[in-house]
Amino acid sequence: MIFAQSAFDLRCEWGLQGINQLASLSDVVIIVDILSFSTSVEIATNNGAVIFPYQWRDLSASDYARQVKAELASQERRPSSGYSLAPSSLINIPTGTKLVLPSPNGATLSLHTDSKPTIAGCLRNAKAVAYFAQSYGNNIAVIPAGEKWSDGSLRPAIEDLIGAGAILSYLKGNLSPEAETAVTVFSRWQGELFSVLEKSISGQELINRGFPQDVELAAVLNSSSCVPLLTNNAYIKQ
Repeated sequence: MIFAQSAFDLRCEWGLQGINQLASLSDVVIIVDILSFSTSVEIATNNGAVIFPYQWRDLSASDYARQVKAELASQERRPSSGYSLAPSSLINIPTGTKLVLPSPNGATLSLHTDSKPTIAGCLRNAKAVAYFAQSYGNNIAVIPAGEKWSDGSLRPAIEDLIGAGAILSYLKGNLSPEAETAVTVFSRWQGELFSVLEKSISGQELINRGFPQDVELAAVLNSSSCVPLLTNNAYIKQ
């Protein structure tokens, strides 16, 4: 139980191993992938769309989209590619749209929480997610997704640690040292969210690819009361 931070109500650990260690002992799991899965899910579901997370960016995604009778987001993140993992591509998504959204990080984690209530959290909905999560119980796992290096290993990403800390800062309970560290990092950068995201590795990557607006959208704190809850393998606004 040491790795599960079981002595504490509020826990925080990175990526898939974090899910494996914390989910079984938690009342609810919050996935934090700021740039960009969680931010995209918040924006889309706030418009009334239904988002099906999908792990693989390959031909199986098309088969899955047909199975659930949904559109498939473009796997090419380009300004002209239609709906994609870019939050800016989802700003005007119509109510009722069903969209399969492949993501190697946030979507993958979402689909590994088994039967635990699972929420997509970001800076935009941090306070709303925290308050909603606590309706399930006191034992809460906040999972910063991180990114991946070229060899597939986890790259801890500062934006996800900040996002996790933002959500944890609104939760009531006994913080593990890992969770308290996330809150401390958020507190340090709370007044400079766009600046730190813009300068981060992930932010620079998006800006260099032509998506500065995605960083701007992700950096807005508590602009939304939307809580995307995973229901029958799809995120739906609560």
